Amino acid sequence: MATSMGKKTSSPNIVFASAVAFLISAGWAANHFASVLVVLREDWEMSTLLVNSAYGIYALGLFPCLIAGGLVADRFGSRPAVLLGSTVAMLGNVALMFWQQNTVVLLTARFVIGLGVGLVVSAGTAWAGRLRGASGTTLAGIFLTSGFMLGPIASGIIAHLVSAHNAIYIPYIASIILSIAAIAYSFRAGDVPSFHEVQVAPEHEALASAPVVEKSAAKALLTAFPMGLWVFASMTSAVIVLAGRVGAHFESSAFMPGVAAVVAFGSGLIIQALGRHFHFGPVSGVIGAVCSATGFVLTALGGAKPSLILFVVAAVFLGLAYGLCLREGLLDVDTFSPPEKRGSVIGVYYVATYIGFGFPPLIEWLNGYVGPSLPYWVLATGALVSAVIRTVQIRSGYLVRT
Repeated sequence: MATSMGKKTSSPNIVFASAVAFLISAGWAANHFASVLVVLREDWEMSTLLVNSAYGIYALGLFPCLIAGGLVADRFGSRPAVLLGSTVAMLGNVALMFWQQNTVVLLTARFVIGLGVGLVVSAGTAWAGRLRGASGTTLAGIFLTSGFMLGPIASGIIAHLVSAHNAIYIPYIASIILSIAAIAYSFRAGDVPSFHEVQVAPEHEALASAPVVEKSAAKALLTAFPMGLWVFASMTSAVIVLAGRVGAHFESSAFMPGVAAVVAFGSGLIIQALGRHFHFGPVSGVIGAVCSATGFVLTALGGAKPSLILFVVAAVFLGLAYGLCLREGLLDVDTFSPPEKRGSVIGVYYVATYIGFGFPPLIEWLNGYVGPSLPYWVLATGALVSAVIRTVQIRSGYLVRT
């Protein structure tokens, strides 16, 4: 069906599937590099600091475009920002596939990928929320997590099975094809009118007689921000730092980020799905922050060469922290942000989550001065502070989601 303006429209379910495809491809485009960087370090003899910086610099591109994507979604609708972002991220991966041996291109292309993924994440999450309400917002987190998980798993399997030369190129081809497929499907699916907020049943049923919830961008961020800080701080600690340290036990550790992704992202994905099914309340955010602190403590105890058992247990806790903190932050944003500012608030929230992508290179740099454990004792303390803040918000009645 087409509107009088010639823009293709479709059913909300078909359009939601398009938003999901973009979120999965964006997560994949961003995170498949977690396994590629091991090949760059071991077979191409790039320094650990350089490859970790290439992984983390993408967050610098994310920050402005997370905000921009939300603003564009609020003003013009989500689909234009998502289409542009997916295209930009794809072009960044094309550049890496051909010229990643050049340090300038390596860092610049990862930054460009961050620009594209930032647009997709904030605008895509706002899009999913507009189509399906709170349920769409939490599903957006689940599908984004799926992309983050599948990327390094696929790249790790490829890197382990094929020659070092091909292991560098094939993961990029897979990501590029996925991005093209998402873009092509979007042109087929179209969108629902941007002014039309689809009415859906809320994630919690008994809302008919519930009191009106105070909505403001400030309240949304005051509740969500302490959760967001530990989303990717937890996940990068598992997939990059722990996977790199435990790799000392193996001749080749190219598959370890994939293993970490299975354990950590798998735990996060399962807990998000359980939270959606059983309607976990705000206190699950407290549990998420405590899980993050537990994972950081285990990482600190493991030091430079953690045991395999400690690696698995810590990755589970860090994955649970990722899933619970991401879900709770998104629900806080959906509950407390005004509809006309939701995209912008989502963007700011995701900025908080992606601060964690800067931790691996920072921790690698600090390692030469304070050792491998002290930074994680500090992070564990910070996570516990967030748990206390959320507990106070809940007990004071400030954080009540009906």
